[in-house]
Amino acid sequence: MAHRGSIRDLYWAGVVYCLTLLASAQAARAQDEMRLNEGFQRFLAQYCFDCHNESSKDGGLDLESLSQTTGSPSVDIWENVVRKLSSQQMPPPGELRPSDAEYLSALESLTKPLDGWAKQHPDPGYVETIRRLTRTEYTNSIRDLLDLDVDIHNMLPGDESSHGFDNVTVTNLSPSLLERYVSAAREISRLAVGVRAKAGDEIVYRIPPDVTQDVHIAGAPMGSRGGAVFEHHFPQDGDYEIQIHLMRDRNDEIESLRGKHKIDVLIDRECKGTVEFERPPAGTSDKLVDADLKVHIHMAAGAHQVAVVFPEQVNSLLESVRQPLNVHYNFYRHPRIGPAIYQISIRGPFDGTRPVDTSSRGRVFSVYPQTDSEQLACAEQIISTLARRAYRRDLTEADMVAPMQHFQQAAKEGGFDVGIESALSAVLVSPHFLFRIERQPSDVAPSGVHPVGDFELATRLSYFLWSSLPDEELLMLAESGRLSQPDVLKQQTTRMLADRHADALVTNFADQWLYLRNLDAVTPDARLFPDFDQNLRDAFRRETELLFADMLHEDHSVLLLLDSRSTWLNERLARHYGIPHVIGDHFRRVAVEPDQHRGGILRHGSILSVTSYATRTSPVLRGKWVLENLLGSPPPPPPPDVPTLQDNSVAATLPLRERLSAHRENQACAVCHDRIDPVGFALENFDAVGRWRESELEHSVDASGGLPDGRQFVSVSGLEAALLQRPEVFVRTVTEKLLIYALGRGLNPEDGAAVRRIVSDASEEDFRFSSIVHGIVQSVPFRMRERQRP
Repeated sequence: MAHRGSIRDLYWAGVVYCLTLLASAQAARAQDEMRLNEGFQRFLAQYCFDCHNESSKDGGLDLESLSQTTGSPSVDIWENVVRKLSSQQMPPPGELRPSDAEYLSALESLTKPLDGWAKQHPDPGYVETIRRLTRTEYTNSIRDLLDLDVDIHNMLPGDESSHGFDNVTVTNLSPSLLERYVSAAREISRLAVGVRAKAGDEIVYRIPPDVTQDVHIAGAPMGSRGGAVFEHHFPQDGDYEIQIHLMRDRNDEIESLRGKHKIDVLIDRECKGTVEFERPPAGTSDKLVDADLKVHIHMAAGAHQVAVVFPEQVNSLLESVRQPLNVHYNFYRHPRIGPAIYQISIRGPFDGTRPVDTSSRGRVFSVYPQTDSEQLACAEQIISTLARRAYRRDLTEADMVAPMQHFQQAAKEGGFDVGIESALSAVLVSPHFLFRIERQPSDVAPSGVHPVGDFELATRLSYFLWSSLPDEELLMLAESGRLSQPDVLKQQTTRMLADRHADALVTNFADQWLYLRNLDAVTPDARLFPDFDQNLRDAFRRETELLFADMLHEDHSVLLLLDSRSTWLNERLARHYGIPHVIGDHFRRVAVEPDQHRGGILRHGSILSVTSYATRTSPVLRGKWVLENLLGSPPPPPPPDVPTLQDNSVAATLPLRERLSAHRENQACAVCHDRIDPVGFALENFDAVGRWRESELEHSVDASGGLPDGRQFVSVSGLEAALLQRPEVFVRTVTEKLLIYALGRGLNPEDGAAVRRIVSDASEEDFRFSSIVHGIVQSVPFRMRERQRP
């Protein structure tokens, strides 16, 4: 494809598109070429670029010069044109518009030369050569390397997000962060080996204050209420003390302390002890009531489930009659029905002994010396096995030097196990573990493109699908050089999607893409929404995660996220939604009727609450969320000189639609809010905590809305239908989000051809989730890399 011819093809494809506009308007067909050229340039300059970007010839967009270019096409500009055409955002509503067939014809004229250029000149985009593991990736890697679940949140800080995900801006390692990694490596090694446990060490599990503890909680034994269930790693065989502290109000008094109460402590669902307490005599302080709520147990080392719960007491009067709200966690607004647990402290071991058989020791000690003469050889085998998995590649002699030095030095002072602990710590602070390093062939030109090596490909694949390090099967295939074969790579992708580790796509990818991580910051005004607590917040998150997990594990079309005839509920969430006959705290799939207004993610309390304010809904936040996360067309940031809208500047009794009309009175605001607000208005039947409503402030809710392409509709069902009418736009956005997450970088215009191919191939399989994942894994950006940034 000749360079100049390619540019001409693209340029005249746009001119042809302008001609279709004129023809569809029954305009005069005998237009001269100059007028068409001028019209096309004005058209692109006005409609193909973001609201506040400079897009005129004076601002840098000279379409005439583009048509005269003799080098490679200006992919960034033409891909922008393609995106605007794909979403039918040009021309804007009110202008004369072509038919869908004419849109498709114009798109084909534009994308065919772009895709042809991309095929002849593959451009995978630049991925950083060295990227640090995120906190989530680090946690999962420790779990799979050592069979050890550790709460890393207390050891390492969170990672900043960019382009919607926290695995993009992870290229630095400050001295203070390095110290945190060193400290974490020592603690993890100590827990995994178990020979140097700190006597009397204390771990505290604190329950959020807005958890309602008057109901049964998931994972607890039947016939219990409140408390907490969690997994705890006991580092050694020995004695441990479990102490319980009760929830107190702002006056430092135990909440709802009436009569006598019991708390059971269960290990692996077996009761190991019970404590009792009661309200002190009138006029006596309750300071010492929970001072001695302790249970002493002897435990075998390893991970065990701990449950600390209240035995349920039978009441003669149903609590739902006496307490109409579902929440009970605050003495002044939501009084508890009974006492609640504030925190659980586990201290120990006391008189601990070295564990003999734990899952983490089994993972570490692949061999064990029987004599002193065998120690060095066994240590080399143990360390090389762990380091190979941790470094995600074959080892060199240099890789073994530092860990073996640590082993020999520590073993002299503390013995074989202590030496292995020290060597393991050295492995966990090695840059080869903390960083994903993609080595580059020396025979590639500085600006050249080359396939990713097999070990690097295994790492890309495992951290994409599992957020963790490759397993042995992947490493063996990489070592043999077979993983990069397309059929082998496809088979491994299928295997990994079916593995339980693929749930990382739910808890890591979906939680970030859909803003579920923001739920922890959602705190609706308790005066306006008194029925909101941590239990409901957790249920919101779980509903959306289970819908995504169902799509993943059953390999449904990604359109299921928009068009589901069922949802996942427990009793707490069903009550919030007004759906009857759902009993118990466990989640189950529930078929829903149209008049129940539930189903896809646009109807989920999670999405609706994270896109609202504490006191009201926000059509702006909701519209922006839809545009950015479902349509892939985020609005630009507002101009710096535009003031924010003040709620108290308009009558508070007006419906929100009228209050927000001030956005559109300022032309600088209207140019973007005319795109954003109508999308959000379609979701106005849901309040700030996701409940369905027909009225607001004694006014009927007006849920009429529209999309930037001019289509109008009413309510969430109309928005869903509009999105499903052109499903390729939503699927393209899902593909782009997955590709950002898989590559750990933002997308470039040059990625447009790869995205189009993935979406096109997936359409032949009804947009099944696996077809998109397979397309990404086989794509040029995933399988190739640039040697260095141009």
